[in-house]
Formats: sequence, structure tokens, C-alpha cells
Amino acid sequence: MAQRDLRLLPKTHLHLHFSGSMRHLTLVELADKHGVRLPDALRTDWPPDLSAADERGWFRFQRLYDIARSVLRTEDDVRRLVREAAEDDKADGSRWLEIQVDPSGYANRFHGITEFTDLVLDAARDAAASTGIDVQVVIAANRTRHPLDARTLARLATQYVGRGVVGFGLSNDERRGTTSEFAPAFRIARNAGLLAVPHGGELCGPATVRTCLDELGAGRIGHGVRSVEDPELLKRVVDAQVALEVCPASNVSLGVYQRPEDVPLRQLYEAGARIALGADDPLLFGSRLAEQYEAARAVHGFTDEELAGLARGSVLASTAPEDVRKRLLAEIDEWLGVGQQVLTPATAPAY
Repeated sequence: MAQRDLRLLPKTHLHLHFSGSMRHLTLVELADKHGVRLPDALRTDWPPDLSAADERGWFRFQRLYDIARSVLRTEDDVRRLVREAAEDDKADGSRWLEIQVDPSGYANRFHGITEFTDLVLDAARDAAASTGIDVQVVIAANRTRHPLDARTLARLATQYVGRGVVGFGLSNDERRGTTSEFAPAFRIARNAGLLAVPHGGELCGPATVRTCLDELGAGRIGHGVRSVEDPELLKRVVDAQVALEVCPASNVSLGVYQRPEDVPLRQLYEAGARIALGADDPLLFGSRLAEQYEAARAVHGFTDEELAGLARGSVLASTAPEDVRKRLLAEIDEWLGVGQQVLTPATAPAY
């Protein structure tokens, strides 16, 4: 039986990190241009063999991410990254992208967090104009840094409400820092109308999801897959329709689950959770957005109707205005009712 093309399924992309969105070819070209030495894991042995099951594994992952970030040296480099991220998302059927960035990680090279944020937002507007998809920004704090730094970033984010910043996040290793100490930063962001989108429930168990809900006022959870381990918590997430940004490829690459079939995507879906599939860091995990949907089909047995349900969940979980949501939901229905193209395997483009 012919299967509908998942790259034509309209969807949103809500879990994509800034430097992690970079094309591998772009990484290599910028590294050569700026004289940055890449380890074999980022040049010849790409994608790298990763695991964050222990602190040493996370350190290696973070080191590779930091090296990738270091190749961004000029304004043109940043604009290229954002434009290519939008192009790749469009090719995968994304109509709305919320890309996540911690400006403090780039401040030294780009004259401060405000100047860098201005640059990213300008690049996002240009990318949206050239690709035709909406590109929004989530400002994210780093849970390995002091909570006061997060308050600075929250105040920064509030200055851009209505100008391209739609949410405030918290990323990095859940096992470090105390999540509840970031509550004041999230209060600043929420009071300004930003959606709270912290990471939780991936490297640590369901308790971090509960803390994100209780202390940070999360409207969406980055990952959140381990909510499945606590039926009471999962029911709470489902009842409140707090969306989970599930990133199957990264869950396996980082050792949260050993095999693709171990990712509890089916359990979460059947429990009624609102799910937005995400690629997380394609540069390090080797797969982009459409491949997450292909995994749902090939590994977890999702039908086209269920895949359309995942796409609807991503739309409803986004910060898109109501008119955009209605349009995208109608396009998903059209894909389901009309699309008859045979699927081409969603392998990563050879950049």
C-alpha cells in the first residue's frame, strides 16, 4: 500500500538547538575557514558515537557542542546557520520553527548578549522571508550556570516579546544544578507573556518533570519522555495538555534508551499526551525532523492517521497565533485526505 510522503506532512518544529542545527558540511567549511581544528568525531567519523549515561559521557557531548559553536565567528556565519536551519526544516515539512539559543554562550564573540540576540532575530526574519516558514526564537538559560544568570536572560527575553522571542527555556544536564532555583527567572519570563519551556524528564526521571511544572510553570516540557515512568504524573501532563517535545534520535544517542524501539513514544501517544517531535541537535545526532516521523512509522508502527495526530500535536503545542494554527491544521487534514505520494526513505541529506 502506498504511504504518504512524511516530508509533505505539515508540522512545526519546537525542539531545535542553535549550534546543534548546523549542517555537517557547514561545520566543516566554517572550521576550515576560521582555522578551527575539528576532532575526528566531527569531521571524518560523523555523526559521533555518543552517550550521556554518565557524567563523562555528557562532558564529551558538551565538548563537541562547544567546538561546533566555536566555528561561528562572524555575522555571516550566524545568518548562514539560521537560513540553512530554516531551509532544512522547510524541506522536512515544517511550517513553524522555534529555535532555542542561549545568547550568553556567544556573547564574547558578538559584543554581548543583547547584540547577539538582535543578530539572531534579524537572521530569523531574513530566513523566514527567504524560505516562507515562520522562524521564532526561544531564549534558554543554562542550568549549569548560576540562577542569577538565568534572571539576566529572562529579563533580556522580555525585551523581545512580540518581536520574535516566544519562550524561555532551561537546558543542559538535568543532573546538575537545582531546577527549583530557576523559578524566579521563569516567573519574570511568564509574567511578560513568554511560554515556559524547560528541559526535564530525560537524563533524570519523572521528578524533574514535576519540578518543571510546580516550580517553573512549564507550558511545554523539553523531552519529558520519562513521565511515562510515573502514571500519576503522566495523567497530570495529559489532563493539562502540557506538550512533550519528544526527540527519539537524541534519546537513543545519549543513552537514555538503548534501542529506538525502547523510546516510549507509543505509550505516551496512547496515554493521550500532546507530543511535538523534535530533532534536538541534528549536527550531533545525525538526523533531522522528518526522520523522527519516519521512526514513528517504521519503529513504532504509527499509521498515517496517527502521524497526522503527532503533527497536529506539534501545531497545538506551538506559540503560533490562532490563524496560523487553523491554517496548518487544515493543511494536515488535506495531507491525510488527499496525499497519495509514495514515501521516499527519510535519510539525512548529504550536505
